[in-house]
Amino acid sequence: MNPHFLRTPLTTLTIAGVIAVVLPELASQAQTSGRTSPAPDAPPAWAYPTTIPGADAPSGKSDARQHVPNSPAAFTLAQTVDRFAAPDWHPSEHPAMPPVVAVGRRPSVFACGYCHLPNGAGRAENAALAGLPASYIEEQVADFKSGARKGSVPAMTGLMATVAKGVNDEEIKQSAEYFSKLKPPPAWIHVVKATVVPKTQVIPINVLVAVDGTATEPLGNRVIEVPVHKERTILRDSTAGYVAYVPENSLARGEDLVLSGGAGKTIACTTCHGPDLKGVGGIPPLAGRSPSYLFRQLFDIKTGTRGGPMTPLMKAPVANLTNDDMIAIVAYLASLPD
Repeated sequence: MNPHFLRTPLTTLTIAGVIAVVLPELASQAQTSGRTSPAPDAPPAWAYPTTIPGADAPSGKSDARQHVPNSPAAFTLAQTVDRFAAPDWHPSEHPAMPPVVAVGRRPSVFACGYCHLPNGAGRAENAALAGLPASYIEEQVADFKSGARKGSVPAMTGLMATVAKGVNDEEIKQSAEYFSKLKPPPAWIHVVKATVVPKTQVIPINVLVAVDGTATEPLGNRVIEVPVHKERTILRDSTAGYVAYVPENSLARGEDLVLSGGAGKTIACTTCHGPDLKGVGGIPPLAGRSPSYLFRQLFDIKTGTRGGPMTPLMKAPVANLTNDDMIAIVAYLASLPD
């Protein structure tokens, strides 16, 4: 693996400035490209791994104390599935969590740190919040609350929609400010070019993991993102990262699409997200983010299940993208330093 890393300094722009410069171009391209936009496919199972509603992992019945490396903490299995008490294995590695992040508020505001982890690293089934602009986080919660932002597979976004409808303005502000001040953990996602990958299965909740043993299968045109340490990920260890297997030709193709638009296929991601793809103003960073998560966002925007005030800016860029194009884009983005 030899990904190309961008070194260009971040350009300082405002959201209004980006919209003023980019929106006319996007509108023009939408008019010319929309006529040939390929019909959306069904949501691919590898990007939307789902388990039965109400399931959690692990079972929560054991009273035995669990441990993870480099942590003095100990939790029972039952504690690791308590959505109103985020398991904090490494409390010295982040500031004190506000109540809404640490414990949430019953009956429906689950602890933000339970799903997105106390350090904001997130997991393949949800968003990494560390380092996102506070304004962007607030906007997304508002979109979930209003119903503007859904997902092509509702099981992937149902918990977030529930929380968004119950959380109040002060809690949203506290959570957004907390996560926006965190730095993404280094080397959280390791991208590997491959043709053959471990055979996988879905475990609760919506987590794709390698099956035990040495069974393999062809990768094909997919991205297979699985925990490096399955047991630690199940226990919600915020230092257990992921490996993402991507098609061998995807990084070069993705670089072309991301940096130059692929000879008119789309608009360069750097136009809005900054020359190093680490975000501009209230526009989120893309570099080093989960490829599974990024694929779902592109797919959801293209199919119209993700909406919101800023979504129209993405309509033209995704209009002509095939699933293979989106795989290449997210593979390349995930390979970049965050």
